[in-house]
Amino acid sequence: MMKKLGRPVRLMEVCGTHTVAIFRHGIRTVLPDGILLLSGPGCPVCVTSIEDIDKAIKIAGQPGVILTTFGDMLRVPGSCKNLQEARADGADIRVLYSPIDALAIAEENPERSVVFFATGFETTSPSVAATLHEADRKGINNFHIYPNHKLVPPALRALLGDERVKVDGFILPGHVSTIIGKKPYEFISREYKKPSVIAGFEARDILETIAMLLARLIKGEAGVEIQYVRAVRAEGNPRAISLIKTCFMPVDAQWRGIGTIAGSGLSLREEFRHRDASKLFDITVKSKPD
Repeated sequence: MMKKLGRPVRLMEVCGTHTVAIFRHGIRTVLPDGILLLSGPGCPVCVTSIEDIDKAIKIAGQPGVILTTFGDMLRVPGSCKNLQEARADGADIRVLYSPIDALAIAEENPERSVVFFATGFETTSPSVAATLHEADRKGINNFHIYPNHKLVPPALRALLGDERVKVDGFILPGHVSTIIGKKPYEFISREYKKPSVIAGFEARDILETIAMLLARLIKGEAGVEIQYVRAVRAEGNPRAISLIKTCFMPVDAQWRGIGTIAGSGLSLREEFRHRDASKLFDITVKSKPD
């Protein structure tokens, strides 16, 4: 296929899980010369800004607060320390696997304010939205979140809008796409005339995805395809998308190492603003630049 194409190609795997899989399976070692794989911004842990870590630490330091978080956020550096170090300094910071666990902690500790550090891409935001609805249904008023969700398509738009970024095609995230489907990526082919493929995470998935991208490049075609058909539907998960929209709306967001990307974050809608920890506490910080 590379002989037919007759030139080198630069493909970007957007998702951090794909980056890990590419290294684990040794994908680069079996690719023909001329295929360069570039790692994109698709790790929500890595792109959480210094300022947002500093603010989470400040929330954790408020009297009576229990800050709950996914474990992979503990070592993300802030200006002076990370959440793990803040916990060692005495802050009540607890690791959990689901936001619903944070709601249970709030129910068990009615005298404390329990804050969930809500990070992740579109994959995690439906469960946070469901937890917010459950908190309202149960009348658990001491449960709040610090919203830090990121959205993948606006980040891709920002990359494509930068003339310094030279990419011929995209290996699109599988997990995110189970939620949003393929439509949010269609601007890549429509506006930038580049092919993209939603991929699974096994070695065979990634290699097949690369072959699908090369086939489109050879034909001079753009478009969005789904390789990960066993998990991703073209329409995504409409129920999950609807659930996200009941609680959140897009806002500009800061990405570590990139800067502010328009419409790439999620903020709570007015109906759920009473659950926003950033409105409940003074979390003004002076952070180092990312």
